[in-house]
Formats: sequence, C-alpha cells, structure tokens
Amino acid sequence: MQESEVEGPVKKIVAFLDEHFEEALLVIMLILITVVEFLQVVIRNIPWIPALKWAEEFCRFCWIWSVFLSLPYTIKRGSMLRVNVLMDLLPQKARKIINISVDFINAIVMIVLGYYSIGVVDLIKKSGETSPAMEWPMWIIYSVMLLGFFLGAFRAVQQGVLHIKNFKDDQLSTLEQTMKDAEEEAAAGRAAEEGGND
Repeated sequence: MQESEVEGPVKKIVAFLDEHFEEALLVIMLILITVVEFLQVVIRNIPWIPALKWAEEFCRFCWIWSVFLSLPYTIKRGSMLRVNVLMDLLPQKARKIINISVDFINAIVMIVLGYYSIGVVDLIKKSGETSPAMEWPMWIIYSVMLLGFFLGAFRAVQQGVLHIKNFKDDQLSTLEQTMKDAEEEAAAGRAAEEGGND
C-alpha cells in the first residue's frame, strides 16, 4: 500500500474530526439524555420493573459534559457571547485586530483554566470519591474540564490563525452576515419546496 493511499482516508478522518468532533460528542450526549430519560419515564409507570436509580445521575453527568464540550464548539463557530454591534462601528482593520486579540485571550484563559483543572481532577482522584448511584470515580466525571478547556484553547488558537491568514479578506458586519444567512436559508427552503413538488 502506497503512502498516498493511506494519506487519503487519514486526511478525511482528520478533516471530519476537525470539523465535527465537538458536534458529534454533543449530539451523542443529547441522544443519551433523551433515551435514558424516556426509558426512566416508561419504566416508572410499569409496576413490576424497578426504577432506574442511576438515570438521573447519568443524565446530570451528560449535561455537565455537554456544557464543557460546548466551550470549544462555540469558540470554533464564533458564536460566543459578544457585542458585535459595537464591533460593526469600527473600521475593518480594527475589527480584525480585535478578533485576533480575542482569540488569543480566549486561548490563554482556556489554558489557565485547564491548568488549574488538572489540580482539581488530581485532588478528586486522590480522595477516591465515587458517584452515589452509579459509583463511578468522580475524577472521571470531572476530567471533562481538561478536555473542554484544552480543546477550547486549541480551537481559540486555530481561530486566531485563521483570522491572521484571512486578514486581507473583507469581513461582513453582523447585519450583512445575518442577511447573507437569511438568503441562504431562504434559498435552501425554496430548493426543498421545489424538490418536494416534483
């Protein structure tokens, strides 16, 4: 097997993970929460089957994991909470410099939080604490902080590099981006309607 034959599938996998890693994990968490909660409701109404004592705890852990996994996702998508209206008042160059600065400040904050979360996870691991219902080691539950913060730092640096590479490209204002998104959604809706009428 030649190197180029191996490189193709590996490149596709890496590209997929780069684009959809957090999304995939968040979708899996949501599906797990939905299925377990639905199962819990159904089983609760069947008298001869004992209730799932672990269901609520499991879903709570999935929600916690979802919160920390959404950090890198929002950084990658550029959908973190910010006031874009003020940014739109600035010239293009100033907007771009601020975006790059925000990316690297985000990276620094995520690295600092990740660093301190190592100590928290280590402390919990040394305590030997387990969850009440499922008896999982709590350090495993808390380890999502490491994944969320360090992946968030990686995504912030990645966004900063992309902003630097695309520094010369024009950047749409919030209103222009909203209008563009609306046009794309309307076009997709029309295409779906036309496809359904055939």
